[in-house]
Amino acid sequence: MELNFGAAKMTVHGPIAFDDVTRLGRQHHIQVRPQREAAPALPFWQANPHVLPTAAAALLALAGEVLQHLPLSPVAATVCYAAAIVTGGLSTARKGLKAIAGLNFDMNALMTIAVTGAVLIGQWSEGAVVAMLFGVSETLEAYTMDRARRSLRSLMEIAPKSARIRRDGGAEEIPVEDVRVGDMLLVRPGEKLAMDGVIAAGRSALNQAAITGESMPVNRGPGDEVFAGTLNGEGALEVRVTKLVEDTTLARITYLVEEAQAQRAPSQTFVERFAKVYTPAVMALATLVAVAPPLLLHLAWAPWLYRGLALLVVGCPCALVVSTPVTVVSAIANAARHGVLIKGGAYLEAAGTLNAVAFDKTGTLTLGEPEVTDVAAGAGGWRPDDVRSLAAAVEQHSEHPLARALRRGAPPGPPGGFSSAEATDFQAIVGRGARAMVDGRPVYVGSPALFREDLRVGLGSELEQALRQWQAEGKTVVVVGSETEAYGALAVADTPREDSRRALAGLRRAGVARSVMLTGDNGATARAMGSRLGVDEVRAELMPDAKVAAIRELVAQYGRVGMVGDGVNDAPALAAATVGIAMGGAGTDVALETADIALMGDDLSKLPFTIALSRQALRVIKQNIGLAMALKLLAVAAVFPGWLTLWLAILADMGATVLVTLNGMRLLRLKPEER
Repeated sequence: MELNFGAAKMTVHGPIAFDDVTRLGRQHHIQVRPQREAAPALPFWQANPHVLPTAAAALLALAGEVLQHLPLSPVAATVCYAAAIVTGGLSTARKGLKAIAGLNFDMNALMTIAVTGAVLIGQWSEGAVVAMLFGVSETLEAYTMDRARRSLRSLMEIAPKSARIRRDGGAEEIPVEDVRVGDMLLVRPGEKLAMDGVIAAGRSALNQAAITGESMPVNRGPGDEVFAGTLNGEGALEVRVTKLVEDTTLARITYLVEEAQAQRAPSQTFVERFAKVYTPAVMALATLVAVAPPLLLHLAWAPWLYRGLALLVVGCPCALVVSTPVTVVSAIANAARHGVLIKGGAYLEAAGTLNAVAFDKTGTLTLGEPEVTDVAAGAGGWRPDDVRSLAAAVEQHSEHPLARALRRGAPPGPPGGFSSAEATDFQAIVGRGARAMVDGRPVYVGSPALFREDLRVGLGSELEQALRQWQAEGKTVVVVGSETEAYGALAVADTPREDSRRALAGLRRAGVARSVMLTGDNGATARAMGSRLGVDEVRAELMPDAKVAAIRELVAQYGRVGMVGDGVNDAPALAAATVGIAMGGAGTDVALETADIALMGDDLSKLPFTIALSRQALRVIKQNIGLAMALKLLAVAAVFPGWLTLWLAILADMGATVLVTLNGMRLLRLKPEER
């Protein structure tokens, strides 16, 4: 049996009936329900088992305090205090006695010892207040942790529980668990998609913020992949289901976030190890305070027993233990809500310590699709639009990436001097370009060498100057012309993502000292793109193994280095980096599986947010540990002069726990920078 405290999830392995699990949960005051069953919408005072007993204990303690100051028998006040102790402390005592029997001195055990000791020395009012305040502490802790868990729970509740499926010529509403791969999902305007799939018919704008964190809807049509949990716009869609409900991208994100919350961050592991030493040390010190002065100095027993109990209460490490997990849970849940999947507390902390970040170029800093960036016409009276139209006409049947770039954005209609833009008799010229007949005239599209060396056609001083400039910028040059004349030339280059420059600037603001581009492209192209984007360092013409070597060099130089890639061909470099960050994790199994962090949409602007969130999480963890320890030390110092009462001790412990919890939850409010 595995208990994921952060996700409030229990996983049971082996043949065991659900009723047995439920009964076991009741023994430990845990409500158990199947994962897919929605939690009942109960008010907090009904959902939390500590609220009513704590409220009753508070009323009984108040009644005892009133009776103590009235001219009545003191027995009546003691009865009220005893009732408050039983009402508010019975649950704690049950757990505490089990812990003591197992020599596990947790906070329940310490509270049980403290309240029992207060009763034995006749401090009934102190015992009642301690039991009541500890109930308040548990109530507030449960409330604040539930707030942190709601972000994850909201992820699981995004997708509909039923789907409208076309079967046997009609549409029927069925539970998502009954939907099969290949079924046709019908999605009306304004509805959420229940399953992952591919659009078979219809077009619409989809809000994918729940999956990718994209703030704006994206247009999708036939053949496009869509995800469960996304909101359909104004168009009706027919979607062919490609994944079962447990395999959807949303389900995988939810599962991975749950697993991430279960993993121990390094600081959390340190705190837990420290608490194992700290708690016995506090118990030993409390025992020493209680018995040493009476035995060695012949002082009165009652005051020093009381001080020992107060030290026992204030020494409870609950604030220290809860300081890290609540911070990690809040940060990971917030990141998931904004389209960033962090796969564990260790990666959250590691991302906050990065000194340098390396990027793949193609598909990461750039779109990975070449585009026409510049057009220049020759000296024969041709226009730039004529050059683009002729290039598109010749390449209209080619599937080469450059051909697709030449076709995109070409002006419609025939170019000037031609009555038609239709090309015939297409011929590829290997290593040089292509030739086709346009309006019965031969037109060539190819490299400058095709015209200079093969056709013996001069390009003219203006074109030559433009070509030199484009080639210096690392762009690919395409010349368009005939057997006797160059009509013009085009420059084609991979275009940077709109958010690349902003992301790099955001990283510098977040405290990352160095950005490096690692690419297999030629040096001129890489340097030109790096200069355009503002990358600090460019390393070009790298094979995959050379990228790994480059990452190792950067780690040796900068200590902690992140690598951002597409999660497929950059997998070795991602693994070699301190933190591997995959682009476009939505729908990409490899990215979700291989990377430590996945940016679910193709949005680099989420990277500075991730680094800033991680750095803030580290700061909050340090603040929480420092705050918890400082309050403990102050309270311990107040024990010896006799300033620390039992109720003040539990109030200090409760206050520290609530403060560190609320401080950790501040991370839920951190948002990416506005564009």
